[in-house]
Amino acid sequence: MGDLRIGIVSPYSFDVPGGVQLHIRDLAETLIDAGHDVSVLAPATETDGLPDFVVSGGKAVAVPYNGSIARLAFGPLSAARVRKWCNEGGFDVIHVHEPLTPSLSCLAVLNARCPVVATFHTAMTRSRMLAAGKHMAQLVLENLSARIAVSAYARKVQVEHLGGGAVEIPNGVPVAFYRKAAPLAGKPDGPTIGFMGRFTEPRKGFPILRDAFAALAADRPDLHLLVVGRGDPEAVTAGLDPAVASRIRFLGAVSDEEKASMLAGVDLYVAPNTGGESFGMILTEAMAAGTCVLASDIEAFRSVLDDGRAGELFAMGDAADLAERAGRLLDEPGLRAGYVERANEWVRRYDWPEVAGRLLEVYRAAIEAGAERR
Repeated sequence: MGDLRIGIVSPYSFDVPGGVQLHIRDLAETLIDAGHDVSVLAPATETDGLPDFVVSGGKAVAVPYNGSIARLAFGPLSAARVRKWCNEGGFDVIHVHEPLTPSLSCLAVLNARCPVVATFHTAMTRSRMLAAGKHMAQLVLENLSARIAVSAYARKVQVEHLGGGAVEIPNGVPVAFYRKAAPLAGKPDGPTIGFMGRFTEPRKGFPILRDAFAALAADRPDLHLLVVGRGDPEAVTAGLDPAVASRIRFLGAVSDEEKASMLAGVDLYVAPNTGGESFGMILTEAMAAGTCVLASDIEAFRSVLDDGRAGELFAMGDAADLAERAGRLLDEPGLRAGYVERANEWVRRYDWPEVAGRLLEVYRAAIEAGAERR
């Protein structure tokens, strides 16, 4: 079986940054580089600047979803665009992401004319589709040729709440891209901690890091915190000592290159998330950039960090424990270097060529099984 014609479907708007969208973009580019023909169908309100392999499935609507705000597309116009894309695509296989999210992915499953592979990224025990209609959700699940979960935790939720098994294949990371990143220009002098994410979202845990930073900053006048992501800085710095707040630098939304430079330039990357994560893509990106990681000990992060061997873990929600462990890592360069050395080896399993190769095995097995059934 030679080069494949592959359709990939995103449930979330492609003109708004997000982990699933970045995963799909990098997967598509990796498959194209390997000689496959790829088309990505995704919601998109603004189509300017989208990769040429992306087809818009209609405008997205912002709705609360999984503790965040997701931008989804669902309705007659989206259904018509999905049907046209499926009918005219000539795909050997379609790979949908989050098929139980009420958006383009579930529509693609129901309109597909070829085997469908699905990746489940989140570890939610409920979905809006399951709540709205078990019959529709069951119809979607029955039309899947293969299921993939991005982590052991996501797979566990699959088995316990949806029935059936799933192959565990993690999210990928472009290791070479992060390895070659130069440290961020204009980085503050002195030790620096990094954070990335929508810092006003409760599950991202930024207030825990803010409180830990305030405690650390009292004894470290040259310590700084760099924050990448969307949100209102005043909303998360209110009440802080102005001398401490002045050492928190908010960079806003940045390009991929700037993100890589931030990760490569900080002494310690901290992920204080409190839950709702099935993987931890930012952790693999920090490891690829050669930066020591300190993360909350939620199940998904523990797995990505090899149970604390490729990065240090702290008690989730405990700002004092975070401050203590961060202080020790900042004070002991040799300890940080040990974690970085182990992470450099561990992160190879997440490199995109490795991950894409495993996905292609699933695609080909689904295609062969479909041919046998026909």
